[in-house]
Amino acid sequence: MFEKLANVFRIPDLRRRIGFTLAMLAVYRLGGHIPTPGINTDKLAQYFEQNRGSLLGFVDLFSGGNLRRLTVFALGIMPYITASIILQLLTVVYEPLAKLQKEGELGRKKITQWTRYLTVILSSIQSFGIALSLQKGGDFVIHPGPGFIMMTMLTLTTGSAFIMWLGEQITERGVGNGMSLLIFSGIVVGLPRGVFDLYDKVHNNAWGVFTAPAMILLVAMMVLVVAFIVYVERSERRIPVQYAKRVVGRKVMGGQSTHLPLRVNAGGVMPVIFASSILTLPQTALYALHSNRVIGPILDALKWGEPLYTFLYAVGIIFFAYFYVSIVFNPNEVADNMRKYGGFIPGIRPGKRTADNINEILTRITLVGALYLIIISFIPEWMIAGIHLNHLPGAVGSWFEHLPAWMTNGLGVTFYFGGTSLLIVVGVAMDTVTQIEAQLIMRHYDGFTPRSGRIRGRRTW
Repeated sequence: MFEKLANVFRIPDLRRRIGFTLAMLAVYRLGGHIPTPGINTDKLAQYFEQNRGSLLGFVDLFSGGNLRRLTVFALGIMPYITASIILQLLTVVYEPLAKLQKEGELGRKKITQWTRYLTVILSSIQSFGIALSLQKGGDFVIHPGPGFIMMTMLTLTTGSAFIMWLGEQITERGVGNGMSLLIFSGIVVGLPRGVFDLYDKVHNNAWGVFTAPAMILLVAMMVLVVAFIVYVERSERRIPVQYAKRVVGRKVMGGQSTHLPLRVNAGGVMPVIFASSILTLPQTALYALHSNRVIGPILDALKWGEPLYTFLYAVGIIFFAYFYVSIVFNPNEVADNMRKYGGFIPGIRPGKRTADNINEILTRITLVGALYLIIISFIPEWMIAGIHLNHLPGAVGSWFEHLPAWMTNGLGVTFYFGGTSLLIVVGVAMDTVTQIEAQLIMRHYDGFTPRSGRIRGRRTW
């Protein structure tokens, strides 16, 4: 293994790319320690500590603690992700934007430019909502007033734009996807805090006689979640493809059998990020209007762990799973390419029948992948906040009052090692290692898995 790692640094271009990526991540972490001017950081950290088992604690986990300290990078890359979602949705319903997307590199650059502008607008709205919320929240602001609001908007919006630039630079000149690596670094930074939190609970015997069994069960659950994520992430549905023999000049081409691999979770972690960012945006932007008679109850129903939030989160994951797959995979284009090169699926006619067959299989396995993402995403929510079915209106909610308190209120355990955070860590790590291995194999070096030649899915569905 050490020899494989040494090969990475023997290639000048790859060594330079890895060094650039690490340098950009170091800049991101450095900016995470620069506080926004005019903030009482001690009071704010104390407030987050009191609300660890809420949406604030969950969002703070993904920001790497930037939101807890309200640093210049407190907004993270969520405004950029939200802007990307909005423009991707508009390409489906707005025809001129759809035509622009089909224009190739020029159209892609134009859409990227619009995404940057929309990111700045969304960052300004979110930072304005945060500034108003801090002023109305108590002693969080040292000198409240219009000057503080303008300074906070300028600082947080600039920080969000700089993070967007960092991510684009890593994608273009580094290794891996820049935005995913920024989220990855924010989560990994929080892992030591999670280890200390668990150690503190064991040391203080937080759950009495059940502390030791609970810790054993928690560690076992962590291992099972890791195994489950790796199993599904490597799983794929292989569609057999047969290529007919054809004569080109004096050579006989084709005649071999192969397969078309379809990943069970083709969208990766993006559906989860899309769904969570959409649900987080109104709560952040409208938090200052929490006392409003109309908006207040809506925001209360959209709190983390509430039934409405859970339902919309699950629906959003399913929607974005299908939406993302429809963008990155076109069955009609795949069927046309297969027909051009003499390929066909045994028992299926080439052309439209092949596209329909691929689309049907893709629809089924995407649903499986979406349900897998829902299960993984709800693990930390149920561990921290529980299932608030007793908050349902009317007689339905009163019926769930008889459930045990640990089911409705949660265990208060910050499950850093499971759920969405672990899904992002595993997914980003696998994608980054795959890119590095592809660079090694392209330059005739042994990859990390020399027997198989490259990292690929081993499970078939």
